[in-house]
Amino acid sequence: MNAIEARDLTRTWGENTGISGADLTVAHGEIVALVGPNGAGKSTLMSLLLGMLRPQRGTASIDGVDVRAASPEVWRRVGHLVDAPLAYPELTVRQNLELNARLRGFRGTAIADFRLEQYANRKVRALSLGNAQRVGLAAALQHDPTVIVLDEPTNGLDPAGVILLRERLLARADAGAGILVSSHHLDEVARIAHRIAVVNAGRMIGELDPHAPELERVFFEHVRLDDERRAA
Repeated sequence: MNAIEARDLTRTWGENTGISGADLTVAHGEIVALVGPNGAGKSTLMSLLLGMLRPQRGTASIDGVDVRAASPEVWRRVGHLVDAPLAYPELTVRQNLELNARLRGFRGTAIADFRLEQYANRKVRALSLGNAQRVGLAAALQHDPTVIVLDEPTNGLDPAGVILLRERLLARADAGAGILVSSHHLDEVARIAHRIAVVNAGRMIGELDPHAPELERVFFEHVRLDDERRAA
């Protein structure tokens, strides 16, 4: 049973927007990176996989359960960050993480894991972009989810934060979690991904080997050839 599975997943709002006919699987213990140009459909696909959007066609499932029928128990096993960190700006970092943990039936917080001790009693609205991102990542990962979906998780992070996130994701994959992560930074996701799926103009157009030489050039060649095929 796959941690994440999409079959013919489609949600569009007009020509060349959204995602169309997407097929994707993420196995437990696997990290799959989702890459593509701005507006390619990465965030739309992730929102569909998390049940935040309803598909016009196709299905999305978590651990074999259609997301449209998934129970709270299924969602407790999921950790996600899409669009922006999920945090209440008027609550402190500690209050946010404690509330998030209680909602998932989990005791404790990841304040230390994400090196947020000095900000624990500070309101989230007073944090820098990078530290707010750390709070969002801590909330997504602190309950040891078995399914993880992260959209551009390194946004705003300093190099130390990027390394910290990398270590946490590799540890979760080693523990059997299925992880889907989108990024504009090919060199970064290539360090951790088992597979790299490419999205362009709302469609899945192939995969890249994370260990291939000149990975960025190969990526742009995939996109260029797809653009030429569509134009023809």
